[in-house]
Amino acid sequence: MKPKSKQRKSAPATARGVASIEEATQWFARQNIEEIECFVPDLAGVARGKIMPVRKFLNGGTMNLPMSVFYQTITGDFPDLEGLIGAVQADTDIFLVPDFATLASVPWAQDPTAQVIHDAFHPDGRPVDESPRQVLRRVLSLYRAKGWEPVVAPELEFYLVEKNVDPDYPLKPPTGRSGRPETGRQGYSISAVNEFDALFEDMYEYSERQGLEIDTLIHESGVAQMEINLRHGNALELADQVFMFKRTIREAAMEHEIYATFMAKPMASEPGSAMHIHQSIIDSGTGQNLFSDPGTEGPTELFYSFIAGQQRYMPAIMAILAPYVNSYRRISKESGAPVNTQWGYDNRTAGLRIPPSDAANRRVENRVPSSDANPYLAIAAVLGAGYLGMVSALKPEPPVDTDANLRGVELPRSLIESVELLSSCVPLRDVLGGSFIDAYSRVKLAEYDAFMRTVSPWEREFLLLNV
Repeated sequence: MKPKSKQRKSAPATARGVASIEEATQWFARQNIEEIECFVPDLAGVARGKIMPVRKFLNGGTMNLPMSVFYQTITGDFPDLEGLIGAVQADTDIFLVPDFATLASVPWAQDPTAQVIHDAFHPDGRPVDESPRQVLRRVLSLYRAKGWEPVVAPELEFYLVEKNVDPDYPLKPPTGRSGRPETGRQGYSISAVNEFDALFEDMYEYSERQGLEIDTLIHESGVAQMEINLRHGNALELADQVFMFKRTIREAAMEHEIYATFMAKPMASEPGSAMHIHQSIIDSGTGQNLFSDPGTEGPTELFYSFIAGQQRYMPAIMAILAPYVNSYRRISKESGAPVNTQWGYDNRTAGLRIPPSDAANRRVENRVPSSDANPYLAIAAVLGAGYLGMVSALKPEPPVDTDANLRGVELPRSLIESVELLSSCVPLRDVLGGSFIDAYSRVKLAEYDAFMRTVSPWEREFLLLNV
């Protein structure tokens, strides 16, 4: 790892977010910002947009992108659009409106640069339903109509790996400050984290300068596998923070000549990486946790129904929680990841874990999503499933207090199976939006077809001379 000697900078007074374009103008002037990155997160969670001078941005010029940005696969290709609405087939323009609450600096940029996340709209003012941010907004509006407000806290796992410029070669752990790569698993080791002190100092500095609220950093069970916990809060704000944090740690790692990867299963012999999502629901008026009875402090019927909704709809949202072919390499008994829809109290083998807490902090941790999932869509999917459980007063199965993996694999084992379950689930189409599910399904099937056109080393090793 390249040594770095730099003094840690203090975060500016306004690290992230302003209320209006007038405040943004003052913010740009204070920080001598001359350029701004304007983007939307696409279905994969990739930032798509334009870079422009601040003076042009402030002059109020309309910014547009083609509708196809929400139909682009991870390979840069496009699915068959036959039968979809005319705006998609014609690839008409959509218009981007900045959300000034997300305005922040780009701390790794060479020159003073800002970034701001946008929302996407059609020319007639309708939100673009295929936009991941809009999918989450749609789910949150359903909660708001009931007087409910979700609170979430994501936990994001990732690997640090040696630079890999040839995809035919397996990934390797990077060399730390000792000059040696990790050779054994170092779960929760402080010294193993300290191997990459310079990188994590930059990560913390960059995060502070963007207003990203990191709670804890730990070394996970895999070789050079780390986990970042973000502080709990508003679902849309936390999805924004996960989106921005992924950019941040990748940029910080590359400055140190290594990669940070959020692949679900980057190395065959190591555990997969997850994005655990802690969830609770509060009363919008009183702030009371609706999962706890204020009189008895015991769990409420809404708590159990929320669990039941996630149990029932988990298979159908797997295409969102595990969005790539690689994601399903993590869903196996040997990987350490949950493979079921069971729930239990402080049971990490269950897909749904209820962490120890007092009544005010009672919550559900969904341990199924992989770290390669789009944070907006993953949060929308689990909250949507919980919402369906609450409004239908569903009842969960009994909790498990033993190894839930012994019950076998209850989740889909392939992307194509997951997509079929998602596209045919009518209740989820109502909650997440039919246009979004159609677009997402087309993109995922196109990615699956692209993968199937690739012949793997396993096939060459075992089939070449044996069949």
